[in-house]
Parts: sequence; C-alpha cells; structure tokens
Amino acid sequence: MPATPHVEKHFLGSETVRDVVIGMSDGLTVPFALAAGLSAAVSSTRVIVTAGLAEIVAGAIAMGLGGYLAARTDQEHFESEEKREEFEIVHMRKLELAEVRAIFAGYGLVGAALETVVDAIASDRRRWVDFMMKFELGLERPDPKRAPISAATIAASYLIGGLIPLLPYMLAADLKTALQASVFFTGVALLVFGGVKGRLTGANPLKSSLQTALVGGLAAGAAFYLASLFG
Repeated sequence: MPATPHVEKHFLGSETVRDVVIGMSDGLTVPFALAAGLSAAVSSTRVIVTAGLAEIVAGAIAMGLGGYLAARTDQEHFESEEKREEFEIVHMRKLELAEVRAIFAGYGLVGAALETVVDAIASDRRRWVDFMMKFELGLERPDPKRAPISAATIAASYLIGGLIPLLPYMLAADLKTALQASVFFTGVALLVFGGVKGRLTGANPLKSSLQTALVGGLAAGAAFYLASLFG
C-alpha cells in the first residue's frame, strides 16, 4: 500500500444541488425584482408584503410542481428506453452485439480479449440491458423517490430565498428604508449563494458569486425602472 492513501474527492450530490440552485436563485431574484418594482409604484410596504407573499407561495408551488414533473419525465423516459433495449436485445441480438463490440473497441480492446468481454456482457440479460442504457444511451437509472424529493427541495429553497428580500418590508414601516435594506441583504445573499454554488459545482466561486449577484441586480433594476415609468 502507498504511504499516503489516495482519496478521491468527488461531489456526488449534483441533483440536490441542482434543485437548490433552481429554487434559491429564482426565490432570491423574482420576489426581489417584484418588491423593487412595486417600491417605485406604490407607497405602502403592506401592499408589497402582501403581493410578495402571494408570489412566493405561488412561485414555490409552481417551481415544486415543475421539479416533480421534470423528475417524473426523466423516470418515464428511462423506463421507455429500457423497454426498447430489452426488445432489441431479444429481437435484434446481432446488431446489439455489434454495438457492444463497437463500444469496447472504442476503449482499445481487440481480438480475443474483445470477444471475451462481449460474451461476458451478453451472458446476462439484465447486465446487458444496464450496460446498453449506460454506455450506449448515457442514461443512469433515476431514483424512483426522486420526484417528490426534488419538488420539496425546490419549493423549500424558493420559499427561503423569497423571504430574504421581503423581510425588510415586513419589519420597516418606511418604504425607502425597506427598499435599501432589501437591496443590501439580497445582494449579500446573492453573493454568498453564488459563491457556495460555485464551490459545490467546481466553478470559480468568485466568478459564480458575481454572476449570480449581477443577474439578480439586473432583474430588480429592470423591474424598478419599468415600474417607475408606468407607476
């Protein structure tokens, strides 16, 4: 054994991170833009809080439902392709064997070694189907529990993100003070969230942080400007 064991550090929670990113990024941006836009059109923080809470609840439900349907679609697509592969292995065996050979040949196997591996794969029908799903189609079997988990994760992330820009309007009676506090706290949240997202996904944390804050700032700025024109 080597003196210092090699430990591979790979991030494996990509689906959960994706759901949190989807929910949190929209949760921070959309209610923030809505509140900023309303700040230019109305004079009551109560109106902004009411509209903001309604948007957060509706947005969380819509985003959660979207996540659920997306996960269910992935599951149904996998099951459909799996049935097709099972049919082709039975009724188009020679063609499927040729596809297995082509896959392993792409990794440099030739001659007797290639045929041995192909025979080993084809000797077990379940293993053969799994192999074709992964290496021919590039599909991993989805977790059957993924849909409700995805829905809950996205909805909860949206709710948490949406409350950050709205909280100052709940606590401050003065509209200008509430807007300034909302801009500050949401800006900080966007920077922190962008940095964490970048670190978890392997991207540059600083770049991810600035990009996330820029998107949120542009959305809020556009909403405020348009509302001031028509308000």
